[in-house]
Amino acid sequence: MPAPETWVAIGFVCFIAVLVYLGAHSKVIAALDRRQARIKAELDEASRLRDEAEALLAEFERKGLAAESEAAAIVESAKAEAERLAAEAKQRMQDFVARRTKMAEAKIAQAEAQALAEVRSAAADAAVAAAEKILATTAKGKVAEDLLARGIEDLRQKFN
Repeated sequence: MPAPETWVAIGFVCFIAVLVYLGAHSKVIAALDRRQARIKAELDEASRLRDEAEALLAEFERKGLAAESEAAAIVESAKAEAERLAAEAKQRMQDFVARRTKMAEAKIAQAEAQALAEVRSAAADAAVAAAEKILATTAKGKVAEDLLARGIEDLRQKFN
């Protein structure tokens, strides 16, 4: 009787022969090929998804940079607008001060002119009164009246 190891070897060879006869090896190979194809498809899908993710990341980074530059442009625009408004307000204030200064100077000049006219009028009145008094005491009669009237009229014309 042969050794039990021999019977195990004969049984194993018979088992392998039955598997080859039934085509189990081609089914195993086909299953391995299907698994390989599925893994390759998953790897391709993962590669495609990675490429899409990288493209999205690049797009978002580009959009982020564009948003930052747009924000910087808005800030610069706001600064320029604020500076322009400040300069405009300063110019308006200077114009207002200049107008007020001119108005004040005009009022001062008018007051000076009025004061000068009042002083001249008072001087003319005083001169007329003095001339009238002097002529009244030194000149008598019709000559005195004519001199007095002519002198008063001349003084009024000169001082007014």
